[in-house]
Amino acid sequence: MNVNNKKKNKQIFICQQCSYQSVKWLGRCPECGEWESLVEEVILAKKESAAGTSKPVPLAQAPDGDEERMSTRIEELDRVLGGGVVPGSVVLIGGEPGIGKSTLLLHLLEAIAQQDKTVLYVSGEESARQIKMRATRLGAIHPGEFLATENSVESIIAMASEMRPALLAVDSVQTLTCAEVGSSPGSVTQVRESAYKLLGFAKKENIPVVLVGHVTKDGSIAGPKVLEHMVDTVLYFEGDRSHVFRILRTVKNRFGSTNEIGVFEMKEEGLVQVSNPSEIFLAERPINEPGSVVLPSVEGTRPILVEVQALVSPTNLGTARRTAIGADQQRLSLLCAVLEKKGGLDMYGHDVFLNIAGGIRIDEPALDLGVVCALASSLLEKPIPSNTVVCGEIGLAGEVRAVGHIDVRVREAERLGFTRMILPASNKERLTLKPSIELVGITSLGQVMDVVFN
Repeated sequence: MNVNNKKKNKQIFICQQCSYQSVKWLGRCPECGEWESLVEEVILAKKESAAGTSKPVPLAQAPDGDEERMSTRIEELDRVLGGGVVPGSVVLIGGEPGIGKSTLLLHLLEAIAQQDKTVLYVSGEESARQIKMRATRLGAIHPGEFLATENSVESIIAMASEMRPALLAVDSVQTLTCAEVGSSPGSVTQVRESAYKLLGFAKKENIPVVLVGHVTKDGSIAGPKVLEHMVDTVLYFEGDRSHVFRILRTVKNRFGSTNEIGVFEMKEEGLVQVSNPSEIFLAERPINEPGSVVLPSVEGTRPILVEVQALVSPTNLGTARRTAIGADQQRLSLLCAVLEKKGGLDMYGHDVFLNIAGGIRIDEPALDLGVVCALASSLLEKPIPSNTVVCGEIGLAGEVRAVGHIDVRVREAERLGFTRMILPASNKERLTLKPSIELVGITSLGQVMDVVFN
């Protein structure tokens, strides 16, 4: 009896949210809980691969890791990339629709074309007329920029191989189609296979590729999570469309730090870099108003002073509300409990609303002391002096713990004219510089209340 060893393509159901696979259709994904997200797709049969020819070499004899980067001449973008674009790298930029991803891409291409280089912009979403209108409005047109509207990843690679641009930009990865895949554009298999082909092209030809990706309603880039693992750098473009500020945050970077952010302001002429975000975020800060305090935050290597606002009001409901914008809501609930237990303040019968002004999001522990001071100030109707900044982490026992990068926080507060800083006592003891600003070290939540409000 002859056995047919020919491999066949396999039909499988894949969740479009988390890439969970099932041999049969399910109404609800057991992995992420999303309803009706499993779509039937074709998994291509794997081809027989030849035996590997690479041989191990001593690590000391391996090629050097230093790469000659290509500067974008956009300082905020170079910052998050780690100094510029690495040849042969693949960068994924994600963000909500309308947040400014295509605008940022046009600015990037125009800045590189200004260096007497050729760039290729491939769009699968908009027509050439639409892109030309936006580029004209932004003043981002240069003879070195070339435009194509194409969805086929094979055609894109063929164009780029013939032209050999300094950078290839594709907007967006969800619109690409691979000839070997039978599913519709935007499906998990199409996104994965198309990105894999572009990744191979970038590494083989040593041409950097920038991909634009949309995000789902939970804030993650649409398509399989493996897409983020495939690329070299993942950037998220954040911000509320009702605010003028946009934050470009590094989530993954094989060639630099993952803690850096770039700050942009959306204007009529497009995205404008914000070189001094502290002054921008504090420009409209109310003076001597209860519930407002300034926090020296650190994003990567950059210190940013932001305003923490709190509103505490009596509740008429059985359960008080806890709402946080720009901060972790669960952390807010925890600090409210600590403030009531260790600070002696009645937080249980009050609704609490917290906001980080300017549309920025702060996730570091140093925010704790700013939140507690703002909450107490609003509840007691006692303003915090406008010349004071605070930072520190608070534990469940009411202790104030040390935070990192205290030197740059102190320098930034001093540079902007603040004369007093309340910080953990352990940070004050280990501080190496001698600033002109007054430093007040504290160890407990009770001491915070005495120092700030008395």
